[in-house]
This record gives sequence, structure tokens and C-alpha cells, in this order.
Amino acid sequence: MANVDQVTGAKIPKSFVFSRGKIPPTLRHLQQDLRKLMLPYTALKLKEKKRNNLKDFLNVAGPLGVTHFVILSNPKSSPHLRFAKSPQGPTFTFQIKEYALAANIANSQKRPRCPPEIFKNPPLIVLGGFVGVDEPFKSLVEFFRYIVPVVDPASVKLSTCQRILLLQFDKEKEIINFRHYSIMLQPVGVTCKIRKLMQNNQVPDLRDLKDVSDYVTKVGYGSESEPDDEAATVSLSSDIDKLNRASRKSAVRLQEIGPRMTLHLVKVESGLCSGVVLYPEPVAKEGVGENGKEVEEEIEGQEDEDLMESEDDSKDESEE
Repeated sequence: MANVDQVTGAKIPKSFVFSRGKIPPTLRHLQQDLRKLMLPYTALKLKEKKRNNLKDFLNVAGPLGVTHFVILSNPKSSPHLRFAKSPQGPTFTFQIKEYALAANIANSQKRPRCPPEIFKNPPLIVLGGFVGVDEPFKSLVEFFRYIVPVVDPASVKLSTCQRILLLQFDKEKEIINFRHYSIMLQPVGVTCKIRKLMQNNQVPDLRDLKDVSDYVTKVGYGSESEPDDEAATVSLSSDIDKLNRASRKSAVRLQEIGPRMTLHLVKVESGLCSGVVLYPEPVAKEGVGENGKEVEEEIEGQEDEDLMESEDDSKDESEE
């Protein structure tokens, strides 16, 4: 993939999604879902080895133009997700309170929709609830704003906008709802049967009908489109396909495709998974180390557990 946007001239952000330490199969599936979400500017089939460390990924990130790391870990059976800027940070560490895989989302839907072609372009980032926030959430907004290529409203092709990554911040609970949707456009006032006929480009089965008009007007055979919400109706600036044209209005519909997560920010570091702890701020109380920094047992245990697990893995390999 190109490193520079040919239209804007800006550097295209790219990512690695990988894990540290041992993670259960469900988190392994979540890792693959996150890779798919970050397409097309990520390594979908990134190969990991037990003896790999962070420096190995950092060494190949530069030549490949990789700018962001998304790292899954499971310290003390508590899933964590780290977003880091390569090569110098910062790093935002989240505890995953709840999550659902893309397969779980699809199984819960009557008509799941996730065509492969929607992953040919990056998702649009939508940030909600972050108005008036202070640090570290202000820095977090800037981080997520540039984790995918910046969209120029004047030159963007509407046909490339097919996915949305929604990050909704709940100030009271201090959690972020992480949602991934596909975007569908449906012309207003067009029946379901006509819409399918235009999209499939196939002649329907008319053997049991006396006239072609019965295909549209027969009760119970051709259902009308769902009622359109005026708030979700837009006038397109350009033609998208045969049905969604600039001359008529279209209804915007979002369908969740996963993964889904509920995230709680627990740590911010100035460097790449290291450096000065910017959040939570150190306070003077019991449990403070000799260097004056608050002991964050749960989060600092990530690195310790990763190290222990990597040592166990190396022992297993030597025994083999």
C-alpha cells in the first residue's frame, strides 16, 4: 500500500495489531476482528512468534511505514488493549470491561450484512461525548483522529465511505463504547422488490404471475420499504450507484458488524509502552514506591506477566 495519499499528500497511517503474552482463544478472535477493522492499512496476516518482543515489531515498523500499534494482553485474566504511536509514543492502555466478537454480532442479527468490499477503504472515525473533556482524554481524541487517513470533505468519494468506527464517551462512568458499523444507503420511496431487482441485475421468477406489474403490486409478494426517518435522510452530492443518485434523496442506515467493546482508560504513558506515567497522576499515599510514583499493580503487572510468559515459552521451546 502507498505511504502517501495521492490527493492530500499526507502520510497514510498504518498499523500492526498483535498480542503480548498468552491470550485465550476468544481474545485471539478479537485480535483478528481488530485487524479486519483496521483494513486496508494493516497487516491482516501478521505472523507472530513466541520469542518476538516489542523491539522486533518496532524494527520492521519504520521500513513498512507503520505508525500505530494495537496490542492485546491478558494480565491476571483481565483483558487489556493498548493503543500506541510508533516509534515514540504515547501509549493509551484500556481495560476491556466487556466485548463481543464480530461473529457474535452477526449471529444475533436476522439479516447480517458484511460484504468483503466494504473493507477496501478505511472506516470513518466518529467521536461522541468528548466535548469539553480535559487531559488525558483530549490527547486521546487527537490520537484516534489520526489513526486512520484524514478525510477531505471536498474531495472524498462517497462510494468509499462504507464503514464507521464510533467511539462514544460516557463521562459519568468514564468508559468508551467502541462500535463498528457498515453504512447502507437506500433510496427513499422505492419498494424492496424494485431495490433488489436493480441491485442484483437478475430477472426475477415470474412464472406464477400473469403480468410483470403483479411482481410489484401483489399483496404479500412485494413488501414496501421501511418507513424513512427524516433525520436520517440525506441529499447526495454525487451518484453512488444505480439507485442512490444525486437527483433523489437516500436514507442512511447503520448496521453493526463488530467487534464491540466497552473500554476503561487505566494508564497513559509518554513513550511506546514505557516512559513517564501521565495518567493516573502520581499521588502521595500508601503504596507509593521509593521513586515517588504510585504503584499500579494491575497495569504494571502486564509487563511482568508478559516477561514471565515469554520466559516460560522459551523454556518450552528449549525442552522441545
